[in-house]
Amino acid sequence: MDDDLQARLKIPASRLEAINAVLLDPGMTVTKEFLAVVARYGTPEEINRKAEAAGSLSSLLARVRATKPENVRDLLWLLEQRDRGAFIRIADYRRKVLDEKAAKTRFKDDLAVTLEVSAANYFAWVIDAARRAIEQQSLMPGRYIQVRNMKEQEADGDLPAFAAAMQILGASYVCTLDTKGTDGSNIHLGGPETITGYFGGVGQPNEHALQWLDEFLYYYTNYGVREVLNVNSGTILLGYLLHRLGVDIRFKISVFVGNDNPYAALWTLIGAKLFSRRDGSSPLIGFNWSNSIDNRTMEITAEFRKDLGFEDVVRYEHHITEAYKSIVRQPYLRRTELVEIADHVANISAKHEGGDPDVDQARAHPSDILDYFRERQEVVESGDWGNLTTNFLDKFDAANRTAWALTEAGLSFVAARNVHL
Repeated sequence: MDDDLQARLKIPASRLEAINAVLLDPGMTVTKEFLAVVARYGTPEEINRKAEAAGSLSSLLARVRATKPENVRDLLWLLEQRDRGAFIRIADYRRKVLDEKAAKTRFKDDLAVTLEVSAANYFAWVIDAARRAIEQQSLMPGRYIQVRNMKEQEADGDLPAFAAAMQILGASYVCTLDTKGTDGSNIHLGGPETITGYFGGVGQPNEHALQWLDEFLYYYTNYGVREVLNVNSGTILLGYLLHRLGVDIRFKISVFVGNDNPYAALWTLIGAKLFSRRDGSSPLIGFNWSNSIDNRTMEITAEFRKDLGFEDVVRYEHHITEAYKSIVRQPYLRRTELVEIADHVANISAKHEGGDPDVDQARAHPSDILDYFRERQEVVESGDWGNLTTNFLDKFDAANRTAWALTEAGLSFVAARNVHL
């Protein structure tokens, strides 16, 4: 009887035919307008070639020289430190944590947890973190999330400098495009203090989904920015469609989308499967869980993530720490839960968006999610540049505490691949 009941869930092939009829209808406005935006940048093959050229290290360094030449000195310093082996090697780090026990431990490298920090909004902070990592013989994370105005960082030269630093380090990074609600797209909302109203589907109304697409293609073809944050079901679909055409976009779904149960995750991954390419690839490479999920939810969703062929494709990004103010109830610290699940669920990213609560709460300026929306000039003029830098380095330290805890448990991590060999 139960088998008969479950059989009712099967989706007839005719349903797929109905979806294809909509997508392939030459008169359908929703697809015509999507394709028109893409066509402004060329064919998918031309778009990818432009992005590859623009995102090469030589092209990025040329842009840095043209916009903020003093940053070249820091990038060359970073290159020098990488090439001379100034950063701690993984084997040496493990000995630092476990002493003689390290040689006898079989680390679970197939379940390695990616060390992630957010928000890494300024190039200078990456250099500050690198200096600390060398001095302390600690780890540069393997993944960085930016939540900063794109036009501002393009104008002040941080955009190409940051991208170049990521290539040198061997780390992945994600940019947050400006078309995300806080650009004034929803005329009924106020400033960042009403942040919850910007997400969950109301932050990119009407024509703004296509503006998001246009904005991505601009930064992709001009700077090689490939990975972006996605906060809206409409732009998630546009990302799927763009990848289906052949454009090599990658995106991660924001915590603000609200995936907080296995069925939300199933719906998201069904969409990814439906629009995957013939080789099975998907642009969805990061899936940021809601802060409210527990380990069992991640375990359940890992089952169908694997069956859908996405275990190595879609990284589960989970907040281990959060900004101390304006986002969650504190204290918020999920490190123990991470260690409990990391020995049997693959492809997890440990995201650190605040310092450890005991550290953060003692700061003169605890980390605040609303700081992401401040202009650089205002931050400097207010005297808060040092405070925000401290907040970022607290996140860096929190990521290192997570690496330490994983290592103590015989688990593995992904740090910046080019400097931690």
